[in-house]
Amino acid sequence: MRKIFVLTLICFSCCLTTLPARETKAAREVIERVANCKNLPLELSIKHGEADAHTYFEYEVKNGVLSIEASSPTALCRGFYDYVKSNHFGIYSWSGSNIQLPKKLDDSPLKRVVSPFQYHYMSNVVVYGYTKPYWDWSRWSQEIDWLATHGVDMPLALVGTEAILARVWKKMGLTDDEINNYFSGPAHLPWLRMGNLSKVDGPLNDDWHKGQVELQHKILNQMRSLGMTPVCPGFPGFLPESFKRLYPDLELVQTSWAGAFNSWMISPEQELFSTIGTEFIKEWEKEFGKNEYYLIDSFNEMEIPFPKKGSKERYELLSSYGDKVYKSIRKANPKAKWAMQGWMFGYQRNIWDYETLEALVSKVPDDKMLLLDLAVDYNKHFWHSETNWEFYKGFYNKPWIYSVIPNMGGKTGLTGVLEFYANGHLEALNSPNKGRLVGFGAAPEGIENNEVIYELLFDAGWKDEKIDLREWLKDYSINRYGSYSSGIHNYWTDMLGSVYGTFTDHPRYNWQFRPGLMSSGSININDKFFSGVESFISDAPSYKDSPLYMADLAEMTALYLGGKAELLVKAIDKEYIKGDTIRATKLEKDFEHIMLTMDGLLDTHPNLRLQRWIDFAHKHAINDEQYKRYESNAKRIVTIWGPPIDDYSARVWSGLIRDYYLPRWQHYFASRKSGNGFNFVMWEDSWVGRSVGLSKAIPIDDVVNTARSMVDYTAFINNDMLNMNLNLIGTWNIESGKSELLSFFVPSDKLHKIKNIVLTSSQESGKPSVTKFELIADGESIYTSPSELAWEVDEKILTIPLTIASDIRGNNGVELIIELKNGSNLGSNGDISLGF
Repeated sequence: MRKIFVLTLICFSCCLTTLPARETKAAREVIERVANCKNLPLELSIKHGEADAHTYFEYEVKNGVLSIEASSPTALCRGFYDYVKSNHFGIYSWSGSNIQLPKKLDDSPLKRVVSPFQYHYMSNVVVYGYTKPYWDWSRWSQEIDWLATHGVDMPLALVGTEAILARVWKKMGLTDDEINNYFSGPAHLPWLRMGNLSKVDGPLNDDWHKGQVELQHKILNQMRSLGMTPVCPGFPGFLPESFKRLYPDLELVQTSWAGAFNSWMISPEQELFSTIGTEFIKEWEKEFGKNEYYLIDSFNEMEIPFPKKGSKERYELLSSYGDKVYKSIRKANPKAKWAMQGWMFGYQRNIWDYETLEALVSKVPDDKMLLLDLAVDYNKHFWHSETNWEFYKGFYNKPWIYSVIPNMGGKTGLTGVLEFYANGHLEALNSPNKGRLVGFGAAPEGIENNEVIYELLFDAGWKDEKIDLREWLKDYSINRYGSYSSGIHNYWTDMLGSVYGTFTDHPRYNWQFRPGLMSSGSININDKFFSGVESFISDAPSYKDSPLYMADLAEMTALYLGGKAELLVKAIDKEYIKGDTIRATKLEKDFEHIMLTMDGLLDTHPNLRLQRWIDFAHKHAINDEQYKRYESNAKRIVTIWGPPIDDYSARVWSGLIRDYYLPRWQHYFASRKSGNGFNFVMWEDSWVGRSVGLSKAIPIDDVVNTARSMVDYTAFINNDMLNMNLNLIGTWNIESGKSELLSFFVPSDKLHKIKNIVLTSSQESGKPSVTKFELIADGESIYTSPSELAWEVDEKILTIPLTIASDIRGNNGVELIIELKNGSNLGSNGDISLGF
């Protein structure tokens, strides 16, 4: 009798804990796609109960069959990927997959991995502008496979937001024109959703909305089939001004962002906010089904319209505000939760002090909110500030997710402290203020770049013990390239001493800026950077049959040449300062050859091509007008952006180099020779708004030989050839009797170290007078000279002392504006540098 009871109990337990085979179907399909192999000797099972608080997987091989057990379909995919990488069978990346399983799997013992986190989060709202605005289902399907294999079970899913808004607003009485003319072009929609702008490159049309709804259905169906918990959009309170037609007494606040853009905001204190917020979620769920998390961000990089800190009114209003936002969600779906990004927690801590955030979340039930702490890498390596979980003492018992932002704007330049990305999360896990830490993730603004960082991050998100970075890089290289040579070993050693041992929020070369704006870029192109890439290139013949090595060879060589081009730009300016136009012209030809070779190399890369980006945009067009408008929108976001956020996205891409960056510099060099100014703004606007298509790339038939030959060709380009002030930010060259208004970029990370600005003239007589001097940070003037500045007699140096307030950040750029007037009968030239 006892034996029967035990058997019955075991069977009952299995029924409770093992899902039917159909629940593993989606995971099996992902595994077969990434492995490019059908009928794998594979057994999959999903169990719940023992690891409810965390995700887990375990696997073993017996009799040639790989058995994987996990807590979800996504965890199954992660378990398979762990097996692949642990056995050096390959890698699955944005630039390609090289997974090759042996014909017979050798038996291996059980391996069990329990993540220290319940959720693994991925994405930033603006990745839908910088990378994903025009993706089709084919590309989305590949991305969801990437998410699953990397263990991401909480992705951001924002496609189709405007289609739902349009339905709600139309039911309320707005016309199609009022709605669609408010919307921006697809690449700028993230900032429309956050209330930063409206109308840029619009309007949208019904065909766009229809296509996005169809796409979002496919995205959500695939995510849900893998057991993912998507975070979907809520209504944050931004709407067209035309609502005043329907509600004449409606109080709207006009938002302002970056000094050039605006939208309109309705406060949650007004009844219409709750009405729209609730109806939005109802309409969303009517179309896409029930959802658990809704993202609502109302204060992205904006001042909050509340009384001053310390006042009772401020905290009461904020408390009510948060309560109204949550109730607008709850009324539509009582089980849903409010997710909020925490970028402003570190970026605007002068606004979001402890009491301010506490008030905002105070009336929201703890289990009905999720805070996304986005930017721990910024706390640690850029702002050098206390981490948010420490500052806010565990986030007031609200569940929160640890996250980093390894990329701003989809920039291609290399940066990031790999040691931190490997092990930084351990600090949070071991902190007495960790509170309800439930997840780990990454929130890059753009992806398909710096792939090693994301591979490392999502390995780290499944570990609660330290990663040996050197060993990890060895395994990564074997999986990616097939072996680990001495050249690749030396490459990683040097890169850890340069770009992958330092962090900048905006890695850009100087030639990616409008000519004349800045002397030095922000990428750490020290000697180790150059020697590291040279080591990588030196072993190229041994890896020519590895597609991923060849992709990385094209990219690394292009980035190497980008560093050489940066030094060359400085050298050319130096020659013009000296008046040696013959030498300058010779160096310009070298510059052109380097840039075009970079472009040709990148044209062989699977992702780093502007043509690919434009092709995605064209797929959504149903007529010629949309074809041109979507292309213009796609070009705008990766170049002039707005303005005034020129060159923010800074891609090192084929097509962009030969048709945008290089021509700008050619115009600049021509203007240096002629002494006549060039209207860069007009040229940029024309290229974005009126040019169609791209010129043809110069083909590179042999990437290996080209890479090796270019190392030899550029050997003469080094810091020694410059012999100039490393703090130089610009130069001037003004004709007799002329005045020029000059603008120079100042690195924001150096802002509080600057003690003065130094002007150095190349001659004692004929020095210009300084009729205007202004320093601008984040679009606001932070220092203006009270009077005209003049050189002392017989002095070639003019030193202008600065005092910068400690609360000035300059995160969105610092600009120095100087107007120089040459009143002499001689030409005037010189340079401008920072003094520390």
